[in-house]
Amino acid sequence: MSQPRLSLIISTYNRPEALAKTLVGVALQTRPPDEVLIADDGSRQPTRDLVEARAKSQPFQVKHIWHEDAGFRKTIILNKTVAAATGNYLIFMDGDCVPQARFIEDHLTVAERGFWVQARRCFVKEKSVPQFEPGRTAVFHWMLTGRITGAAKGIRLPFPIVRRDTAQRGIIGCNLAVWRDDLIAINGFDEEYSGWGIGEDSDLGTRLYHLGRRRKFVHAHAIVFHLNHPMAPRDHLADSLARLEETIRSGKVRCARGLDQYLPACAK
Repeated sequence: MSQPRLSLIISTYNRPEALAKTLVGVALQTRPPDEVLIADDGSRQPTRDLVEARAKSQPFQVKHIWHEDAGFRKTIILNKTVAAATGNYLIFMDGDCVPQARFIEDHLTVAERGFWVQARRCFVKEKSVPQFEPGRTAVFHWMLTGRITGAAKGIRLPFPIVRRDTAQRGIIGCNLAVWRDDLIAINGFDEEYSGWGIGEDSDLGTRLYHLGRRRKFVHAHAIVFHLNHPMAPRDHLADSLARLEETIRSGKVRCARGLDQYLPACAK
C-alpha cells in the first residue's frame, strides 16, 4: 500500500522561541511531511514573522492558520486547520514539542486503517530549554544528568512497542495521529470545551473509540521532547470534566459544534 499524504498540524500560542525549535526539528526529519500547518490561537506578530521566514526555506508547503486572540480557543483553530489540510493522514503536535529526527517516519510505520495513534513525550526541564538545540543536543547525556526527565518515554528503539486498547489513560493531543476521514466522521474537536488544560483531547479519543477505532498506544517510536514552561491556570476544569464524562457515558460519536462548520458541503 502506498504511503498516505501526511499533514503535520502544529498548535501554538505566543511562544515563538519554542516554536522555532519545533520547526528546526521538523526540518531535520528523515521523512519530511507533505505539508505543515500552524494552528495559531491568536499569537502576535513575532510568531507570524517566524512562520513566514521558515516557510521560505522548506521543501514542503507551510500554512499559517490564525484567528484573533479571544482567549483559549484551541479546539476552534484546530478544526479550522484540519479543514485547510490536504493530507488524508494527520499528525498533531504542539509548538512546544520538538520531534525526534525519525518522528514522521515512525508515525508512518505504525499508521494503520481502523486505528488512531497515541505516541509519547519526554520533558526538557524549563531551566534547560534555552540550551536545547534540535539535532545537536546530546539527548542521552541530558537524560543521565537529569536535564531531560521521563527518559523511558524518550528512548527510541529499532522497533515500536505497541499496545492496542480503548483506555482513557495517556490521551494527549501533542503527539497524536488520525485518519482525516475518521476525524470528519466524529466532527473533529468539540468546540464546547473552553479554557486551557483538560478534556478536549480525551473527548476526541473517546469519540474515536465510539466510532470503532481502537488506539495504537506507541512507545519507543515517534517521540517528542516537550519544552517545559510554567503551567497556565486550568479554568473551567469542572465543566470540562463533566462534559468528558457525559461523552464517555453517552457513547456519542459526533460532537454538535465541530469541524463541519469549516468544510465544504461535499466533504461533510
